[in-house]
Amino acid sequence: MSIRYTKVFLSKLEDILAETDYILRYEKGNFQSGYCIINESKVAVINKYFPLDGRISSLIEILRTINISPDNLNEKNRKLYLTISQTELQI
Repeated sequence: MSIRYTKVFLSKLEDILAETDYILRYEKGNFQSGYCIINESKVAVINKYFPLDGRISSLIEILRTINISPDNLNEKNRKLYLTISQTELQI
């Protein structure tokens, strides 16, 4: 799968996370990887100063890291999530 670094693609990734129990926040931080996952609170925090490509890459890493049940996603988001989680991405 080839990644398209557009705001539309970022929005699609945010929609997938919005259908889970996790809350996505963009905040200032000195994260080693550009993002932080707080599992107890189910919060994912991405550095708000990241450029668009950094935000997309971080969201993809987050989606691959956390446990998401594809059955809880709508059809369009399920298809994208399964594609992201099962294929090697070409960045």
